Amino acid sequence: MLELAVLALLSESPMHGYELRKRLAAVLGAFHRFSYGSLYPCLRRLADAGYVTADDVSATTRLGGRSRVVYTLTGEGKEKLAELLGEGGPSSWEDEMFGVRFAFFAKTDAAVRLRILEGRRGRLEERREKVRSALTRTVERFDTYTLELQRHGLESVEREVRWLNELIETERASAPAGFTEPQLSTASTGLSTAPSTGSEPSTGSEPGTLPPPARGGGTGRRPVRPARAGRTARRDGRGTYLDGTHGGNDGDARDRNRHAPAEAGPDPDGEVPAGR
Repeated sequence: MLELAVLALLSESPMHGYELRKRLAAVLGAFHRFSYGSLYPCLRRLADAGYVTADDVSATTRLGGRSRVVYTLTGEGKEKLAELLGEGGPSSWEDEMFGVRFAFFAKTDAAVRLRILEGRRGRLEERREKVRSALTRTVERFDTYTLELQRHGLESVEREVRWLNELIETERASAPAGFTEPQLSTASTGLSTAPSTGSEPSTGSEPGTLPPPARGGGTGRRPVRPARAGRTARRDGRGTYLDGTHGGNDGDARDRNRHAPAEAGPDPDGEVPAGR
């Protein structure tokens, strides 16, 4: 990971060690904290491999006339950088590496960018399902603060999934004509590569909550069923059709209302009529 970052920064211009440290902190500080003690061993490995040169540059104009070692990317180093930037496999989707890869997306091919974004989304969707499942199973054993911490983690994952969805759509929209979208196998991600919304469709509950009550009128009355097809004859008040067939309880409710006595209606003053 550090090798990729150093080669990518040196591809912009030669730098001395202290300048590289500052640039690494500025570029990767939000994603990864690296040890400054690991920078110089990394530079030595790159120099031994022929990917960079280390040249002593005199600084007689500076106080004390101290020289500095300036690191420059070689031709082999450029090839190595292109090789590293072309990798978009599972290691690029993990927390440790994704931020570094994303920081140098401007130097990365469009197809590789899209592969990394989709792979990262798959990883987070997998993580989201695990957190949700754990919350559902253990919600009663968590205290309030632990539960809120778990929910905060879940919301953070869902937020990043939504962000990745936006980036993926932008990459697809700006893809050049003839661009072939990379296909991720479900075996590598464990999940479908179909676009995600960042949160699953509601199934009636969030982790640790009860499902909402069923929708309805709230009157407690049974719904009126329509009349049976083909039965057009009127019924008498006893549930028997005038053509002699028995209609049971499936008749048209409007027929019952039409044959009901007039005095059964509501009183204009709001009182309930006697006999009901």
